[in-house]
Amino acid sequence: EQFKTEQLATDSASIAAVSWRDFFQDEVLESYIEKALQHNLDIRSALQNVHIAEAYMKQGKAGYFPTLTIGPNFTFTRTSANTQFGRIVGSQTLTQFDITGSFAWEADIWGKIRSTKRGFIADYLRSINAHQAVSTQIIAAVANAYFQLAALDEQKKVLEETIRNREEGVETNKSLKIAGIVSEVAVKQNQALLVNAEALLVDTENAIKLNENVLSLLLGESPRATERSRFGTDALSTMVETGFPAQLLENRPDVRAAEMALVKAFENVNVARSNFYPALRITANSGFQSIDFPQLFNPKSLFANAVAGLAQPIYNRRANRTQKEVADAGQEQAYLAYQKALIGASKEVSDAMYNYRAAEKKIGLKEEEYRLYEESVEYSEELLKNGMANYLEVITAKQNALNTRLSIITTQLSKYNATVELYRALGGGWK
Repeated sequence: EQFKTEQLATDSASIAAVSWRDFFQDEVLESYIEKALQHNLDIRSALQNVHIAEAYMKQGKAGYFPTLTIGPNFTFTRTSANTQFGRIVGSQTLTQFDITGSFAWEADIWGKIRSTKRGFIADYLRSINAHQAVSTQIIAAVANAYFQLAALDEQKKVLEETIRNREEGVETNKSLKIAGIVSEVAVKQNQALLVNAEALLVDTENAIKLNENVLSLLLGESPRATERSRFGTDALSTMVETGFPAQLLENRPDVRAAEMALVKAFENVNVARSNFYPALRITANSGFQSIDFPQLFNPKSLFANAVAGLAQPIYNRRANRTQKEVADAGQEQAYLAYQKALIGASKEVSDAMYNYRAAEKKIGLKEEEYRLYEESVEYSEELLKNGMANYLEVITAKQNALNTRLSIITTQLSKYNATVELYRALGGGWK
């Protein structure tokens, strides 16, 4: 309740529960996401962290088992003749052969082994959630880069169309100048508009190449040209229901990773606390010993010993107390990180919802603005031909119309990005 986000709808359906294959409707984009999830370097690194945590988890589960070692040994001893015993018998040379098996087991009286096992399991789950969190980030990054490229393609088409129109406009104004309708100033202004559009086209083409490099990096490939669909097609699911705030706890892998880190820190405190209590250990050794190798496996060479001890720590140079204090501080840090993850998740969802709704409203307004500028261009050109307007009005109307048309594409891209961000913020993409 503390982290409730006012923008969340109270609807049981959530886009976070939708698979990314169903959320994204563009087949080309889906192929890129599939490739990124397999080859992206961050994904592969996160997967290795999962393997590491899995190995520790298996070790934790084996904590209840005893340790058993066996191996042959050879001991050579030469005593000193200057010792009290050596002055009587002189220097002695002794050799001994043995094959010894050692057994050790600690009873889990205070739950130390149990807490260690639970801590390793929590860390394993945290690594899985961290891997899932990287997956959602990679999916969102690939989708945003893809839509950015598609939007730039659309802007390039607009600029190329504008350049063709302005080239025709230059020729038209040259003819109007010859007819005495406009002056050389109008011709030069129209040529300046043409050059301006050509400069914008250069910037757009450069941005396309740079964003292709970004997408290639996300795919784990060297820079290359990338295929994409036309911008404005139905590339995303239309569902924007966000579900209940509590679903953030279920779907956000980074929130669940923070939760598992808190569990691990809690178990570390239990382990540190158990070090203050006595430990029951049972050790045993058995095997064959002989000073003559041929007699090593003689039944008379068999030996065995077993010890059961209860050790109560009294003074250990403050090591146990330090470990407990560090574990307590680590638990508090993990708790604060968990709170921060919850608050951050709520903020991201709220921001994405605001951006999505703002982009929806802005698109309609920008389209109306473009229609008005188009009419303004048409009317000002008619007035110019009849000598009732100057060419500066025509130039201004044309430039405003171009900027608005490019702005419409940018606003549509913002809506796409907000939708993708909302999907990621709600924990979508890893299922």
